[in-house]
Amino acid sequence: MRTSELFDANPEIKHLAIQVPDSVYFIAEIGINHNGDIKLAKQLIDVAVAAGCDAVKFQKRTVDTVYTADELSKFRESPWGTTQRAQKEGLEFGESDYKEINKYCLEKKIEWSASAWDLDSLSFVEKFNPPFHKIASALTTNLEFVEAVAKLNRPTFMSVGMCNYEQIDQAVEVFKRLGTKLILMHTVSTYPSKLEDLNLLMIPTLRERYSIPIGYSGHEPNVSPSIVAAALGAVVIERHITTSRAIYGSDQAASLEPAGLNNLVGALKKISVVRGTGVKVQVEGEIEVASKLRYWEKN
Repeated sequence: MRTSELFDANPEIKHLAIQVPDSVYFIAEIGINHNGDIKLAKQLIDVAVAAGCDAVKFQKRTVDTVYTADELSKFRESPWGTTQRAQKEGLEFGESDYKEINKYCLEKKIEWSASAWDLDSLSFVEKFNPPFHKIASALTTNLEFVEAVAKLNRPTFMSVGMCNYEQIDQAVEVFKRLGTKLILMHTVSTYPSKLEDLNLLMIPTLRERYSIPIGYSGHEPNVSPSIVAAALGAVVIERHITTSRAIYGSDQAASLEPAGLNNLVGALKKISVVRGTGVKVQVEGEIEVASKLRYWEKN
């Protein structure tokens, strides 16, 4: 499925407790799990393609904007040095890297984008004509940034972890005022998330409140909550992916390895097969079984 198909397939949201989607758009969040290595980034794209994902997504930051000088000067041991600055800069891809990613994704026929964390990074990502933008939970309360994204008039996914209703209301209103297509992403911003914190019933709750499609961005290390999210009506699932949870990186523990990703995407693709029509019918095989088991009807 392409991003345009996803948004066009949801023109109206009926007020029902649960609406199981015909299909689920799956975003494989590479984020910073590439560890600044373009070869590893391509391996992760290959993992996403092999699993049947619809898109991959990265993250883009202007380090000196997102972090204070005091924070960047603090000690942090990493493969790139012993300061926070060395670690943060080591995880950032530049323009030549993203040109290579863009070319590779075109070859592999998979959509891609990157979550921008500041206005300069948003302009950087926009240069690549992405099929969608993604607003991370941390940025949802930055209304200047939210409006800048909405003004680009691209389909947008916006996560609402760490947010209360008033903050979500304000961000959604920006998109409605500007007429930009929006899907909210229910998420819990802990890494990894505890199962008891996931609160997946927020998916129908958010849909009822805002009358727009809702997705789910999960940070738990297993696959079943994402399947439940889809059963509760999530039209988009976003999950971090990794080649191994054992490698360096703060997001690796909240990511799916290839086997888990394959299992999850495979299960989600069965939704259109198993969801049915909601109309009770006797399937062909049941008639024969009924004739064998309902002994009282044979007399």
